[in-house]
Amino acid sequence: MELVEGVATVEDLDAFVARLGAIGDEHDVTVQAFDARYVVDRAHLRRAVALADRALARGENVARDRAVEILLYAAGTRQIDRALALGVDEGERPAVVLVDAGEPEGAASASEEGEGGDAVAAAERAAAAAVRRMDGPGRIEPAETLGAYDADRVREYFEVSDAELDAVEGTLADAVSERVALLDVEK
Repeated sequence: MELVEGVATVEDLDAFVARLGAIGDEHDVTVQAFDARYVVDRAHLRRAVALADRALARGENVARDRAVEILLYAAGTRQIDRALALGVDEGERPAVVLVDAGEPEGAASASEEGEGGDAVAAAERAAAAAVRRMDGPGRIEPAETLGAYDADRVREYFEVSDAELDAVEGTLADAVSERVALLDVEK
């Protein structure tokens, strides 16, 4: 999994999403853009990818498209309309673009040594580089955005209360991770 961080300037959302999709198609990877104000950390997205892939493998997916299924898990909801809040929108905002090729055939993990893992990593790097090179009205200016989430926005979206944080003695990232994992239980 590769992540591209930056400030997205999107004038036409459909065109921006189409460009990301074309990059994904060209490199045989999934590309999904997120509003970074909702992404608590890298583990949030890594867990969403793992759970989405498991749902797809089991035929339990809601979305036909892997990128949308990943978005659903990252959002902790099975409602596509609600999950779209975590995606990018028109205007200028912090973004994190996920690039993931999935698992190589027969491999236990994409980081495995060997041709399959190397090819996956190369495809992800090439697609991430293509995302970084995007210009014009749908571009991403490099900036550190991962982990710079808006705590109030995240708490409101994921419905995390003070009482919940106090009870679990964890961080907001822990509470979000729990929401992502609970999506499987709530099916």
